[in-house]
Amino acid sequence: MMRKLLSADYPRSRLVAALLVAIVVLLALVPFVFPGAKSLSVAAKILIFILLVASYDLLLGYTGIVSFAHTMFFGIGAYGVAIACSRIGPTWTAIGVGVVCALLLSALLALVIGLFSLRVKAIFFAMITLAVASAFQTLASQLSEITGGEDGLNFKMPEVLQPSFELFEDTVFGASIDGRFISYYLLFFVVAVLFLALLRIVNSPFGRVLQAIRENDFRAEALGYRTVVFRTLSNVLAALFATLAGALLAIWLRYNGPDTSLSFEIMLDTLLIVVIGGMGTMYGAIIGSAFFIFAQSYLQDLMGWVSGAFSSLPLLAALFSPDRWLLWLGLLFVLSVYYFPTGVVGKLRARALLRMQPVPALAERGDPGSAR
Repeated sequence: MMRKLLSADYPRSRLVAALLVAIVVLLALVPFVFPGAKSLSVAAKILIFILLVASYDLLLGYTGIVSFAHTMFFGIGAYGVAIACSRIGPTWTAIGVGVVCALLLSALLALVIGLFSLRVKAIFFAMITLAVASAFQTLASQLSEITGGEDGLNFKMPEVLQPSFELFEDTVFGASIDGRFISYYLLFFVVAVLFLALLRIVNSPFGRVLQAIRENDFRAEALGYRTVVFRTLSNVLAALFATLAGALLAIWLRYNGPDTSLSFEIMLDTLLIVVIGGMGTMYGAIIGSAFFIFAQSYLQDLMGWVSGAFSSLPLLAALFSPDRWLLWLGLLFVLSVYYFPTGVVGKLRARALLRMQPVPALAERGDPGSAR
């Protein structure tokens, strides 16, 4: 059962497996263990980024495609739900219509971008996607009658997902079963299913071809695979999963605007998380997203506590000032890349592989004493 669930792609490292289990269990129990509003929002953001980063890893880690338009598809998903719920009303039908329309638009744009751009060299494709993403962000800001412009769109969700909704009057194990509780577990189970679907894709024959194209596209072409077709399909699939991640973001926030889902900062965060977690591992999306979002959310609070503890030492207090949290976050990223050049998952898997290799006998090593 576990073999089918994980598509026979096991962590292959005890430490990686332990980290994955710990993160998944904590995310599953957050509403009960850490019921505060901030912790719930941080956990929801981690879930959304797991799906977004995993979809981008399908492009970058498994196919070797560098795209800067990934957040465009993320924004399309968020705007699809936002516009549909604003126009139709807070119903499940509106959410369904918004998601379907967003998926169709994303598939069309990804197909067009793939067919017209993936024939060029990698750097030119990256520049084309950057231009398309910038144009789409400008368009979303200008079409205020549809998208709400710079102010964005506020909308309501179906009653069962609204914060005021309460399924039970009493708490269950200390947690209130309200709309936020239900919304969180909706995100959790949808992300779990979609992540397992991505895991199955990269471990299928289709995924093996993508990895062959990443390693040597000329050899893959010589073997009879149409690399442009496979790259285009990879681009479309990654766009569809990113669109679903954007839809989940809109459902959670009940708001969407250009800075919320289309900013270039989200693209940079996604790229950093892929590198930190490990490109071409898929499990790196879980570990990288958890560590990065947690640091991004709580590093400033931690530095405020440290700065207060060193209040008697002005130099140290200033060094750990909460205003400098971005500096320390950048330092953590540099250290992670230095010590984990292949990402956390890649490094730990390599160490586990070295431990599994048998130690050669003394005679095989040419030890003088072995000849006696």
